[in-house]
Amino acid sequence: MDKLVVAISSRALFNLDESHAIFKNEGVDSYCQHQIEHEEIPLEPGVAFALVKKLLALNKRDPANPRVEVIMLSRNSADTGLRIFNSIKHHGLDISRAAFTRGESTHPYISAFGAQLFLSAESSDVRHALEAGFAAATILPSVSPVAEAHAGQLRIAFDGDAVLFSDESERIYKHDGLDAFENNETLEAKRPLPGGPFKTFLSLLHLIQLDYPEDKSPIRTALITARGAPAHERVIRTLRAWNIRIDEAFFLGGKDKGEFLKAFGADIFFDDQQKHCESARQHVATGHVPHGVANE
Repeated sequence: MDKLVVAISSRALFNLDESHAIFKNEGVDSYCQHQIEHEEIPLEPGVAFALVKKLLALNKRDPANPRVEVIMLSRNSADTGLRIFNSIKHHGLDISRAAFTRGESTHPYISAFGAQLFLSAESSDVRHALEAGFAAATILPSVSPVAEAHAGQLRIAFDGDAVLFSDESERIYKHDGLDAFENNETLEAKRPLPGGPFKTFLSLLHLIQLDYPEDKSPIRTALITARGAPAHERVIRTLRAWNIRIDEAFFLGGKDKGEFLKAFGADIFFDDQQKHCESARQHVATGHVPHGVANE
């Protein structure tokens, strides 16, 4: 079975706001001193902590056949990274592999570790990862603490165009307007959309889901798209052609996504557009996918 490998930065996994402020305001030497002096004080959970905890919990269902691995990719040095490893141990997270690059970009090591998803607070690393063909997102700070819903189930929500699908249709919308977009999607309804950067990640989630009866799956997925009728048909036929299951689908016709994500109880939501990410992060952990025409 294919294993889902997720690479995550220390600032996405833990709350490093205080440490990062010292780095920005006082420089790297003060930052290093602070981390070493506090290395026995565990870091508090960050925006993606609940997601990682639920991902790793999937392995407890069948310890002989672990389906998920989480890798730490950090711009810390090994010296300052000791606090990261101590925090991993404190929180009981099964993370044993890591790369500490001492200020250098971490994206070259995504492929070396065989990861399919990269989550980071460093937007430049995320862009490089997307350019190299990996699913990647910039983790955005939540506006307020997000309550964990559905404790026994991992819930992941995706936007469609430029995330699960290519941005070819979104380019028509951006350049020619809504009417041209809807006319194109009606004409092309039976032609599946090309895959976007998160297609492989969704496919791996689907493979894990197939190990369980639908009503007992530890993973639930949702598509939450600004599309509405008549542009819905091409999306449905695309997922059918890919033979990938989406558990819930919302065609919002431009309606604000935040409340729907809250109702779904997403552990994380991935979207390419900043305005949708701003709405989402009021309610759930959010990853901005800086890909496609909306980010050019």
